[in-house]
Amino acid sequence: MILAAVPLQEMAQHLLETLQQGKLGAVQFVLVYSLATVAFVPGSLLTLGAGAVFGLLWGSVWVFLGATIGATLAFLIGRYGVRGWVSRKIANYPRFQAIDRAVSQSGLKIVLLARLSPVIPFNLLNYGLGITGVSLKDYVLGSVGMIPGTVLYVYLGSIAGSLANLGTVQPENARLQWTVRIIGLLATIAVTFIISRIARQAIEGVTEAEAIEGE
Repeated sequence: MILAAVPLQEMAQHLLETLQQGKLGAVQFVLVYSLATVAFVPGSLLTLGAGAVFGLLWGSVWVFLGATIGATLAFLIGRYGVRGWVSRKIANYPRFQAIDRAVSQSGLKIVLLARLSPVIPFNLLNYGLGITGVSLKDYVLGSVGMIPGTVLYVYLGSIAGSLANLGTVQPENARLQWTVRIIGLLATIAVTFIISRIARQAIEGVTEAEAIEGE
């Protein structure tokens, strides 16, 4: 992949620093996040940074938008540009063969569940689904499954970003704010864990059924 040679990790760090200074906006962030997704660059730094720079609400919105655009581009590249390369990569994940059979029957459901509980690394899954029979429409709609994990990491970033301003808050207000934040974080983790477990069990059930039918 040509983009893999681009220092997007360093670009991401520079972008976050620049955003913190107020020189760039959400459009640049979404663009870099999209390119990072296509180039197999882990999005954790950008996702956490979005929380620190934009806050929970808008950070989640911009991360989700960037991830969806990047994932869609990767899907299209996998489908029309590098099918052979993707097929070789996917061969290392036997479970993907069952997912491939399952999407022919329940494309949207499988994509949604895979997003909620990834059984294959996110960036590789984007390309891998491109060589399956899932429609582009179902693929894009299934992206909503990224929301719980996105909110969790953006929330973590928003807490980290608040550390720099903690000294300017009155002690009693600081304790109250951090109590609310910690409770919110624990609730978000619990919800994400529950959703992920349900999704994983559902995927296993569907893929096992498809495997039996294919025998």
